[in-house]
Amino acid sequence: MRDALIALWEASDRVCGKRLVSMIPVLLPALERHGRLKPTSAERALLTTLSAATIDRMLIDVKIAAAGGRRRRVGFYSAIRREVPIRTFNDWANPPPGFCEIDMVAHGGTSVAGSFIQTLTMVDIATGWTECLPLVTRDGSLVVEAMKRAQGLFPWVICGADFDNDSAFMNDVVVPWCRAQKIEVTRSRAYKKNDQAFVEQKNGAVVRRLVGYGRFDGVETARVMARLYAAARLLVNFFQPSFKLKEKRREGAKIIKRYHPPATPYERALGHPKLPSAVKRRLRHTYRTLDPIQLLATIRTAQEELGERIGKRGLAKVPTVSPADPLSFARSLGTAAKTAEESWLRKFGQ
Repeated sequence: MRDALIALWEASDRVCGKRLVSMIPVLLPALERHGRLKPTSAERALLTTLSAATIDRMLIDVKIAAAGGRRRRVGFYSAIRREVPIRTFNDWANPPPGFCEIDMVAHGGTSVAGSFIQTLTMVDIATGWTECLPLVTRDGSLVVEAMKRAQGLFPWVICGADFDNDSAFMNDVVVPWCRAQKIEVTRSRAYKKNDQAFVEQKNGAVVRRLVGYGRFDGVETARVMARLYAAARLLVNFFQPSFKLKEKRREGAKIIKRYHPPATPYERALGHPKLPSAVKRRLRHTYRTLDPIQLLATIRTAQEELGERIGKRGLAKVPTVSPADPLSFARSLGTAAKTAEESWLRKFGQ
């Protein structure tokens, strides 16, 4: 009977048990008419009286095998999500520097199959300060390592992290680590991208503009991307102004939006009353050392190297050198960005 149930499940295009219960009385006669199944009278009676729970229980091994041998811990991650409070786009209310929206950008090209690089994007709500860190693969432990590096890159302490509902964030690694670091954890509503409007905008304006939509994979490619982001963070945060919404109101059928004058994250940080003078002093010192033309040249060099690692249309995979440990690479990200910044200080700081 189990073989017959598997055949019915496949014929239904692998629907869930609750739907399959309703489909069996329709599918079974059709399969019998065409000679696909030849159940006995007893088997036919059992198949038409199975409950949804029994069907799911009998098919569990088949479903795991069909998914590639991996069983998703849906209920487990859902329990963690329920513990994390929701923050909508209306709930920010001008927070001080240190509260971030965090998201990941997938560099899988036209396919999400296999392993490929992800970019962790972190955006400070108050200033727009943006940090981008490449992850060799999508994993909670690598997210934690990247956030540790980001703590050293942000000019101020990270106080809050607002994630989406991705299981790479909502798991028993990332959420407990954030809470242990006294970082307030919130999440957006499912399927409401506007709840993370700040980071979604940077995903396009910074990440996609820098690296495009091609497929990137491998540790060596991630190292090139890390060099690109190390230079881009200085250009974006110190020299590229952006608009910030000042007010939004409805007038009849129209939504009227007014914006503050364009300002860089650096300028917003200098003008923020809640940042200590020591932080502003360090930022001014770094700013005086930076040459935007040289930064742009560094970015273009890294982009050219990235371009050689994808196909003509950004789809083909290029062999990389011997693999390295993704966790070790993640731990080196902050060092790479800091080295880039310190090299500018040594070269132009005197």
